Amino acid sequence: MSKLIKGLKAAVLAATLAGVGLAGYGYHQWQRLESLTITPGEHPLFVVHRGETALQLTGRLSPELPLLHRRLWLKLHPELAAVRQGTYKLDEDTSLREALTKFVNGDVYRLNVTLVEGLRLSDWQARLAGAEYLEQTLEGVSEAELAERLGAKRDKLEGLFLPETYNYTPGDSDLDVLERAYGHMQDFLTEAWENREPNLPIDTPYEALILASIIEKETGVADERPMIASVFVNRLRRGMRLQTDPTVIYGMGEDYDGNIRKRDLQTHTPYNTYVISGLPPTPIAMPSKEAIRAALNPAESKYYYFVAMGEDGRHYFSKTLREHNNAVRRYILNR
Repeated sequence: MSKLIKGLKAAVLAATLAGVGLAGYGYHQWQRLESLTITPGEHPLFVVHRGETALQLTGRLSPELPLLHRRLWLKLHPELAAVRQGTYKLDEDTSLREALTKFVNGDVYRLNVTLVEGLRLSDWQARLAGAEYLEQTLEGVSEAELAERLGAKRDKLEGLFLPETYNYTPGDSDLDVLERAYGHMQDFLTEAWENREPNLPIDTPYEALILASIIEKETGVADERPMIASVFVNRLRRGMRLQTDPTVIYGMGEDYDGNIRKRDLQTHTPYNTYVISGLPPTPIAMPSKEAIRAALNPAESKYYYFVAMGEDGRHYFSKTLREHNNAVRRYILNR
């Protein structure tokens, strides 16, 4: 009997010690998993695909962990099960738990590209081509083909995109960004046109874009835009030519070398407003919201001329040609 009791005691002691050992081993593995940092590899971006489970993701993030350990760890963390698809940025010191928490919260990695007012479509395309992690789909695509993809009614797309900073995620394309910029411009232009000043010498929202693009190129001083707009509106009402250098430059295309000569002002192009009457056929740049508002709600003035006064970008406004010529001698010719 005593031998049986001793045997039972020994068995219980062995089982107890084994349980303690397993508990110790389990606790050690738990602690390891809680603090384990992931191995994202050379690329800092990690894509969670549609339908992937948390268990599959732990295998991709920490492939050295046994499947059983990952299963048990996730059972103790049910809050980490509902992961969301997307692209995420994972730093080298991110823990496994932090990574899954990011996937559950949908904290996807977003980038942005700023499409600046006053630039041309070609400038924007170059900027999009250099945007990090943005899929390039428009290389070799003509402007007419791009217009077709956008569903635009015009082959000439200059001025039809709204300058803004656009967020995107890796995997988005250059076309995706331009589609958003195009849609934003249509929405904003519709609203601005409905709130325009009555009796303007422009007949369509597109003409408003053309005028706004000229205003955009003529001044970088925000509070001057309505006054610049008033000069052009006054000229259009009187049938005067706009005589604005940025349209001449646009019409010169690649021939422009940084200087406008007398012969350039006299050369007929569809955009040379020293030669043609009224507005040029298309916008000459991407106008901002502020320039569009100025075109549709110009200041009230009797000015017909303006000239740059100095390096701050501000202008001197004149009512008569004589006053304007005096301003040119003062501010341009330094006489």
